[in-house]
Parts: sequence; C-alpha cells; structure tokens
Amino acid sequence: MNSSDLLFLLPELILLLAAVVVFALDLLDRDGSIKPSLPYVALAGLGLAALGLIPPAQALATQGGGRVVASTLTADTFAIFFQALAIMGVAIVILTAIPYMKGRTRYGGEFYGLLLVVTTAICFLVSASNLVMVYLGMEFLSIISYVLAGYLREDRKSGEAALKYFLYGSTASAVMLFGMSLLFGATGALDLQEIAATLAGSPAPDVVWLTLPAIILLLVGFGFKASLVPFHQWAPDTYEGAPTPITAMLSTASKAAGFAILMRAFAVTFGWTWQQWAILLTGVAVLTMTIGNLAALRQTNIKRMLAYSSIAQAGYILIGVVAVLADPARTFTGFNSVLIYLFAYVFTNTGAFAVVAAVETATGSAEIKTYAGLSQRTPWLAVLLFLFLISLAGIPPTGGFIGKFFVFGAAAQRQMWVLLAIAAVNTVVAAFYYLNVVRYMFFLPGEAGEEPIRVAAPLTGAIVLTAVVTLLLGLVPGPLIQWASNSAESLFPFLR
Repeated sequence: MNSSDLLFLLPELILLLAAVVVFALDLLDRDGSIKPSLPYVALAGLGLAALGLIPPAQALATQGGGRVVASTLTADTFAIFFQALAIMGVAIVILTAIPYMKGRTRYGGEFYGLLLVVTTAICFLVSASNLVMVYLGMEFLSIISYVLAGYLREDRKSGEAALKYFLYGSTASAVMLFGMSLLFGATGALDLQEIAATLAGSPAPDVVWLTLPAIILLLVGFGFKASLVPFHQWAPDTYEGAPTPITAMLSTASKAAGFAILMRAFAVTFGWTWQQWAILLTGVAVLTMTIGNLAALRQTNIKRMLAYSSIAQAGYILIGVVAVLADPARTFTGFNSVLIYLFAYVFTNTGAFAVVAAVETATGSAEIKTYAGLSQRTPWLAVLLFLFLISLAGIPPTGGFIGKFFVFGAAAQRQMWVLLAIAAVNTVVAAFYYLNVVRYMFFLPGEAGEEPIRVAAPLTGAIVLTAVVTLLLGLVPGPLIQWASNSAESLFPFLR
C-alpha cells in the first residue's frame, strides 16, 4: 500500500473518522445535551463521505479502467456506484430513525455510530477483489447487522430477530468459507483475477471440476446477504422483529452489497464459465420470485409482507445477472439493469419502510389492518405509500417500472422467454398484495375518532425525499441509465 492508495480509500477513512467522532461524543455526553445532535453528526459524516467519492471518481476518469488498492481492493466505477448508493440509503435510514428510536433506547449515540460502521463495511465489501477481503467484508457487515437487528434490548421480537439472523448468518458464512478454501486449494491464489486465470488455463480435469461446487458454496454466502431462496429463511422474522429503520437498511443497502459482491465475484472469477452459473442462477431467480410473492399473499403484518416482497424483488434483480451481455453498445447489458433496479429499489423500499415507521410510531402496530382509513386520517401519507407500492409493483411512472423494464428487456434480448413469462406472472401476483394495502388505505373505513398521524420533521424529510426520487427516476431516467451503464462496464472485460 502506498500514499496514492489513500485517495481511493478517502470515503472509508471519512466514515471511520465520523463513527469515532460519534462514539466519542456519546461517551463524553454526561448530561444528555449532546445526544440529540448525534444523528446529525452522522449525517454530516455521510455527506463528507459522499464528497470523498469525487476525487477517486475523477482519478478513475482520468486514468481509465480500475485500480488495485492495498492488494485486496479494486477501485472502479462499479464500486463507486454502490458506495454512493450505500451512503444515500443509510442517510435516509438515519432520518427515519431519529423519531423512531426516540424513547425506545437509551443508547442512541451508539446506534448512529454503528450505522456509519455498516456503511464503511459495505464500501469495503463492494470493492473487495481478494477472497480474504470478501470474507472479512461480509463478516464485518454481518456482525454489525446482528447487533443492530437486536438493538431494542427490552423487545423480545428484536432479540429473536438478532438471534435468528446470527444463526443463519454464521452457517452461511461457514459454507461460503469452505467454498473459498476449495478455490484456494485448487489454485493457490486468493486474488479473484489470479484464481480465474489459473482455473481457465488449467488442463487438469479435477481442478476445473471444483468450479461448480465452489460456485454453489459461494452462492450460499452471497445469497444469504441478498435474501435469495433457499437462503432467505431468516428474512421474514428478522425484518419483523428488528427496529423498522434497520429493517429498511437490511432490505436495501445490505441487499445491494450482496448483489454487488455476487456480480463482481462471479464475473471476475467465473466469467469464463458463464453458462454454468447462469443456469444455476436462473433456477434460483425463479424460486426466489415465486416463493417470495406467494408467501407475501398470506401476510397480515406489513413488515413481513414487505420482507417477502423484498425476497421476490431479489428474484427479479437476479434476472439481470443471468441475462448479462457484455456489450456497452447495447441498451440492455444485464448488469446495468441490476444497477438501475437496485438504485430505484433502495429509494422505493426505504420510502415504504419510512411510512411504516411513521404509522408504527403513532399506532404501535405494524398490522395491515392499521392502515384502514389512512387516506382520511393522513392523506399525504396514504398517497406517498401508494406511490411506493406501485413502484414496487413496477407500474409507471415510477423508478420501479424503469428497473423492471430494463431487467425484463435484458431477458428478452437473451431470448429467455420462459423466465420472462414466469417473471411477468409473478409481477401480476405481487400487484395483488400491494394493492390490498391500497384497498385498506382508500376504501376501508378506519376507527372512529382517529386523529391525524403527526410525523416528525426528519421522518417527513425522508418520506418526501424518497418519493421525489422515486417519481423522478420514472419521469427522467436518463442520468441514472447512463451512470449505471458506465459503472457496469467495469466488469465487462471479465465476461468476454
């Protein structure tokens, strides 16, 4: 590692410094006067980290291609896209958490410091180009997530959420580590590109034979983080029991990180065996979207419904991975559709959970029946939740529609007609449970005498911001499409 590498580590260094500042201020706060300002200190840290992405982006634009940093990380446009997405997603989560966590815990300062640490972990993970760093990044992110899922210590559901998340996560991590050991044993290398070169150039059948089991074992770890079937069992209980802002983080920024490392690892290490893992991931995509949607139909708790919806959304996103076509001249390259979908999904799903947090704070319930009469009680909340739900369903003019259009377009370009038909049927099924919530809000009466829901300013800002971005992505998608397409090109050389 040399001094020039520090430029490409600037966002991570800023985030770590901001986390230390938040922890230190919380430790020094004897009378509680500093504590209310700590989330805003965390937001300032995220803002500085976002600005810290500019110098690396400019350097990459000047030199072209990517750059190896500290022998274990790759600085490229693909990593910067996901780092920016994580910073924006966690910033919205913090805005959502300010009123939600008030009165629920005495340890608010640590909470916001840990969210900064989570963002740092994601930034390292999406840049990882070495098996050791991939494992450490995944563990770094997972361990902090376990703590945040069980942060409400006196809430039994929160503790249960953390325990189930930990048990599934530790098992998935062990299986993934075994897959990494197979790759290291077969190649003697830890760097993803070196492993790919050794496997692709090796004439030994027993070495090449290890490729498929290694793909499957690695998929367990990546699939756990992205909540792909059959590695999704933790998600419904964890999403329901965790604090709602953390549920939003797990279903968006953490999921995006899982897809980022899946795409990087599979493209760089196994790009030469695309046919093998594309078939495997096609089956996983079908199972994920189908099981997620069918299970969501039966839910009466909106957090569990959105949990299964998040699983189904992961299935749609995976279509872009299996339909990849490494040709920048194409409109649909597969990987660019994944990036477009994830960007729109992060804002849409975080916005939906922000509304859920507002209603849950006012009523103490996350049951869908609580939303009856919301259009009369608090019309603007009902309208914006309606916007988020139709975006999740892929209805124009929303960002969710643009994401599905590009994912389905990539599948059509590859002539994956059966997969496309299954995805279309699942989209119709999903619309049923999304519109069921709309039915409660607009067509069923609420209880008599219900007062309008009062939403704190930070939470109002989070809801309005996500709604504006969701709508803008549907109306003016050009800048996002260009950014996502340019970012996806970093992985194309490994797929040719």
